[in-house]
Amino acid sequence: MTFYQELQLNQAGSKALIRHSGTKTEKLKHTAVYMFKVALTLGFCMAFVLFYSKIFGADNSITGVVVLLAVMVFRQADLGIHAKHGVPVMLFLFAVMAFGPHLANIAGPFPGFFIHAACIFLLMVLGCHNVIMSNHSTFVLGYLLLFGYDVSGKAYFLRVVGMAVGAVFTGIIYWRNHRKRTYKRTVLQVFKEFRLFSARSRWQLLITLGVSSSILLAQLLRLPRPMWVGIAAMSVLLPFQNDLSYRVRRRIPGNIMGGFLFVGLYIILPPSFIPFLGILGGIGVGFSATYIWQSAFNSLGSISIAAGLLGFPQAVFFRVLNNMLGAVYGFIFHQALNKTMNYFQNRIETGQQAA
Repeated sequence: MTFYQELQLNQAGSKALIRHSGTKTEKLKHTAVYMFKVALTLGFCMAFVLFYSKIFGADNSITGVVVLLAVMVFRQADLGIHAKHGVPVMLFLFAVMAFGPHLANIAGPFPGFFIHAACIFLLMVLGCHNVIMSNHSTFVLGYLLLFGYDVSGKAYFLRVVGMAVGAVFTGIIYWRNHRKRTYKRTVLQVFKEFRLFSARSRWQLLITLGVSSSILLAQLLRLPRPMWVGIAAMSVLLPFQNDLSYRVRRRIPGNIMGGFLFVGLYIILPPSFIPFLGILGGIGVGFSATYIWQSAFNSLGSISIAAGLLGFPQAVFFRVLNNMLGAVYGFIFHQALNKTMNYFQNRIETGQQAA
């Protein structure tokens, strides 16, 4: 395996390579490559987001995060459609993320639910046709982040510009890396392949309605940071039942661990260090190969930001509460929607056989 190939491995792959090294020299070599990869990735991410913040304003640092996610993912992932259609679809999906969250915030909870549902449905159908790619972790997560960190006035204008620049940049990378892949499927065929009772379409509806309704529930309960509930629901609403159960069992304790970790660091460290806990969390995620620890370290950045808005310890409490609510709600919604759709599918099939 070359140095470049080793840099492409994920955390689990790198740790497996280190674990199965034949000699101490090989183990040290692979460990050094792994640490270099984490440092390189973190450095690039920080530089990219800081650049976006400098150009489009500090309020739009989250725009840099969303664009960065897309750039890093679509170097390798694709949309499962012809490349000539993939680029304009990518531009359209960025437009959905740029305008949808802002409109939902302006509209309020109930109208916002329908805006969320329409936007997330488009993101899922057009961007997540290939289930294995897990593109919802990019598009829907980006949508929810922009919803949670909404801005107005000049800052929103700059956000739209920043998203437009990011869309073009991502589209160029997409075309460069995927133009030679052969797909006969067009955008029109993506919609034609949407069948209500197919496994893929059912999952797309599950994410659409589950995430939208979870945000509505959080807003009706007047919980701060309702996007946390939506992100938690999205993270557990996976296509396969075993994966869903795995995520639910680990996301809740992971966030509790992250809350305790933040409290400990908040007590020990001087106040000037608190804003940098997000960086520490990013390093922790980089070294984490399991979902429970990724959830724990992800909490550090979210809580450090929320602490400036909600105060301490309210930020810790609502981070844990919102994630518990989102994960449990996602699990219950999954069971309820599946049973409902199975019931109607059986009724339709029975009616067709009788006819």
